[in-house]
Amino acid sequence: MPLTKKMEIVDIKCAKYDPSRSINHMPQNLKETLIDIAKDLQVKGDPSHDFQHVLRVLNLATKIGKSVDADPDVVIPAALFHDIIVYRKDSPQSKNEADESAEIAMRELTRIDGYPKEKIEDVKICIKECSFSKGILPTLLESKVLQDADRLEATGAISIMRTFSSCGQMDRPLYDPNDPFCKNGSQQFKSGIDLFYRRLLIVEKTMHTKLAKKMARSRTKFLRSFLAQLERELVESDIIVKEYMSRNK
Repeated sequence: MPLTKKMEIVDIKCAKYDPSRSINHMPQNLKETLIDIAKDLQVKGDPSHDFQHVLRVLNLATKIGKSVDADPDVVIPAALFHDIIVYRKDSPQSKNEADESAEIAMRELTRIDGYPKEKIEDVKICIKECSFSKGILPTLLESKVLQDADRLEATGAISIMRTFSSCGQMDRPLYDPNDPFCKNGSQQFKSGIDLFYRRLLIVEKTMHTKLAKKMARSRTKFLRSFLAQLERELVESDIIVKEYMSRNK
């Protein structure tokens, strides 16, 4: 079962859509309505995909979207609904998360009087193309924005917190004591540090926008400093010896 919550279906009315408004503006009451719906539907019991994650992605997507004149009517709901359906990373159903989240987004947006219905399909596309593991190249500007915002959550300090939260959820070790820094190759989430080499350290290269690339560069630098400090501590704790690092460089 997905880690999400059923929501009672009710009609929701907001201010009528005004196509003459600025490309970088969405009526505040419409945005608040979308936030309230997303907060109620968002996965519970998974700190790495909780509503704080959604808000960070929303704020990053809004900031990045403004830098490239992306449509907020697409960016905002796509960010809010992109992770409505979440399965454990080791579940075979995890490959369906984006598609199922997109369908829920379509259902909810269809019910809101003030939302421009002609933009729902673009929201669906953005959500479906957001998945990192599927390696999909975005076809819309707004899809690039959402990918960048979501992938910024997969690098830097916040990504370390989210990674080890998922480790606990799936009962994975923090690191492999026989090969802590994956010098002999990484495997799909065998340990927390494994994910650094399969995702956290490489998302910087997948960014599309200038602003996201700048943010990712700084966050990746922090990841490398974290790994360097971890190496020092594991040597001090006699978990690894310095020869391991020099031998596998």
